[in-house]
Amino acid sequence: MALNKTELVAKIAAETGQSQAAVSSVIDGFFTAVSETVAAGEKVSIPGWLSFETATTAARTGRNPRTGESIEIAAGKRVKVSVGSKLKAAVK
Repeated sequence: MALNKTELVAKIAAETGQSQAAVSSVIDGFFTAVSETVAAGEKVSIPGWLSFETATTAARTGRNPRTGESIEIAAGKRVKVSVGSKLKAAVK
């Protein structure tokens, strides 16, 4: 079972006593801040929980799985998400 945003907002609101509208606004603000910071090439770190950063990928040769034909894949950027020790321990 997955926890979607609506369920997450309801769960946090119940645990904190805040309204669902306030919690939703904070979550939206969090993701806006993370995306803007990572897009600017900076790292966002929440010690023990998560970190987000930009990773650069080199140009490389790939293979079309359908035809087996070699293709050139351009260099680019991706988002790297790392899990912290507290989250790892919670899963064990």
